[in-house]
Amino acid sequence: MSDSLHTHKPGDGHDHPHGHDHSHDHSAKLQPVHKHSHGGDACCSSKAAAPSLIQLSAAPSADARLSSFRIEAMDCPTEQTLIQNKLGKLAGIQQLEFNLINRVLGVTHNLADTAPIIDAIKSLGMQAEPLEAGVEAPTPAPVKKHWWPLAVSGVGALAAEVIHFTSAAPTWVVAIIALISILSGGLGTYKKGWIALKNRNLNINALMSIAVTGAVLIGQWPEAAMVMFLFTVAELIEARSLDRARNAISGLMQMTPEQATVLQADGNWVELDVKSIDLGARVRVRPGERIALDGEVVSGSSTIDQAPITGESLPVEKTVGDKVFAGTINQAGSLEYAVTAAANNSTLARIIHAVEQAQGARAPTQRFVDQFSKIYTPVVFIFALGVALIPPLFMGAAWFDWIYRALVLLVVACPCALVISTPVTIVSGLAAAARKGILVKGGVYLEGGFKLDYLALDKTGTLTHGKPVQTDYLSLDPTADASAPAIAAALAGRSDHPVSLAIANAAVDKNFPALIVDNFEALGGRGVKGEIDGQTYHLGNHRLVEELGLCSPALEEKLFALEKQGKSVVLLLDKSGPLALFAVADTVKDSSREAIRQLHELGVKTLMLTGDNVHTAQAIAAQVGIDQAKGDLLPTDKLQAIEDLYAQGRRVGMVGDGINDAPALARAEIGFAMAAAGTDTAIETADVALMDDDLRKIPAFISLSRNTASILKQNIALALVIKAIFLGITFAGLATMWMAVFADMGVSLLVVFNGLRLLRK
Repeated sequence: MSDSLHTHKPGDGHDHPHGHDHSHDHSAKLQPVHKHSHGGDACCSSKAAAPSLIQLSAAPSADARLSSFRIEAMDCPTEQTLIQNKLGKLAGIQQLEFNLINRVLGVTHNLADTAPIIDAIKSLGMQAEPLEAGVEAPTPAPVKKHWWPLAVSGVGALAAEVIHFTSAAPTWVVAIIALISILSGGLGTYKKGWIALKNRNLNINALMSIAVTGAVLIGQWPEAAMVMFLFTVAELIEARSLDRARNAISGLMQMTPEQATVLQADGNWVELDVKSIDLGARVRVRPGERIALDGEVVSGSSTIDQAPITGESLPVEKTVGDKVFAGTINQAGSLEYAVTAAANNSTLARIIHAVEQAQGARAPTQRFVDQFSKIYTPVVFIFALGVALIPPLFMGAAWFDWIYRALVLLVVACPCALVISTPVTIVSGLAAAARKGILVKGGVYLEGGFKLDYLALDKTGTLTHGKPVQTDYLSLDPTADASAPAIAAALAGRSDHPVSLAIANAAVDKNFPALIVDNFEALGGRGVKGEIDGQTYHLGNHRLVEELGLCSPALEEKLFALEKQGKSVVLLLDKSGPLALFAVADTVKDSSREAIRQLHELGVKTLMLTGDNVHTAQAIAAQVGIDQAKGDLLPTDKLQAIEDLYAQGRRVGMVGDGINDAPALARAEIGFAMAAAGTDTAIETADVALMDDDLRKIPAFISLSRNTASILKQNIALALVIKAIFLGITFAGLATMWMAVFADMGVSLLVVFNGLRLLRK
């Protein structure tokens, strides 16, 4: 995000050579804009969720403290639900924060010690390892399991099916083989299912445990063994698949080297662990090395591949005074930089943290599915119970047939595929956006982006570079043609106004003679004057020319033609009249025209909101192809423009880079901040931050949002339709339990792989 703030007020004057205010405050930044907080209850089975905050009391008490625990077994919302329900009944627990990616639980409490918390979690079959305050938990490696129990389970299940089908051995032999298969592959499922039932939670483990046990009780040994084996295999595949979505985020951190070469007090360069390097330390990076920490270049120049941070495809030139970011790659020359952020507070670390937090905020579809599954699961269980009891009791049907159908129904109707379809899709979308240099602060924005049909844009620093440059020079007096640029540059060099600086900068490479300015004076709202070699000169705007009585119809025609193009015009005058004319304008970014064209192709209309005068607004809008432009706006006027669009039934996004845009950004459905590769406040407060200020990322975001919404709908439709088909087959008595497992877990894997497609787009 640009640090510049456009603070134009119509009619304001400045002691600079024109009447338009393009002042920039480099100290202020976008202030936090708080919109909505989306909490949510845990879903059935997903390793894709991340930190979510559960408030158990109105507000933490004054004596509350935070204790953190590493829980290896807590890697999906099934465990989160159990822990939440268990600790929610414990006196003194006020707030829970679940970080399922790192398997860390934060508990805000006022207990004397943490023993009751540890004991409560232990009763759920999980171990809670206390973490020291301030110590960041490392990202856990995938839990490795022995392969042989699963192999035994598979061989046993297949053997039981073959022996039963061929009648090659007595039933008790089949039962023993099946039992070995069930126990070797399904003990974990049974353990989790029993804990869930004890805590009145009907999750997938509980439903599967009931179904397998029921099959055993009615003598379906081979089928019970095959169901447990298939379920265990499907769970394993599902876990590995979901790890891809998890690793798409946490894997970013692996791009940062663990050590860096640091200058010591004695002048030697030493390899140090990046976590031990202090702020201000001088670090050297060689060609081809990754940059270990955020910093500012103090020596050397090079090109840097910033794709991990900004998504830019081309390397960026870096020299003394430029920022560099951890995780980026030094390509050409050797650089030395001063460290500006600790390892755990680098731009890359904050991006990862922001995306992890975003995963914890349930998107609308996810919240709907979570609530749906809370009602759906117990209803299905009661319905299955009815299927098992009602036909035999009241219709004279065979007990065996209807109990079997009820067990098949339990397996088929499990809401896992439905519940898992949303988080894996959202996480994949968030990761895909981060790879493109688009930082999305929650699934609600990713899912809502496709609805936008109008985009409002600030001008300065958003559509334009925010740095005026001299665009035109016109000699008005042939006798002064040679000296006029040098005189204007000397006067402009004494001012710090952006327009004056543009004229001074244009003369830098011209090798003009150094001129001494005497008796320099700023003229409020009109310009400046000074003496050079005893001659008095004025450098100022149209108003100053009028006041000096040196205007003419021919000159006004020239001024009007340039002002109509959105340019600020400055004139150099001596006592006889105008000597030269200079035009200055804020130039449009090349990417802005392409971005507006892409937005129009997506059917999104555009509106420019700026504090600049109407002529400038219309000229810039014409250059980039914007539908409408409004000028002379204060922050409240920009807010009103957003309100007016809402009144027309529009879904509005807003793009800005300054504090003047904050009210409009807050009111817009989605606020896009120009993040200038890592400005803290953009990363921490924006709905969506564009990490390299490239507006083409907005149509890319909208396209990604549309793809995400489409895949969410596909997944929900797949889950419901396939389950409906198999429910019909079950009632017809044609479905078997192992077919039911294929139906349930098959569709679960289908929606997972469908969601992961976003990572490849």
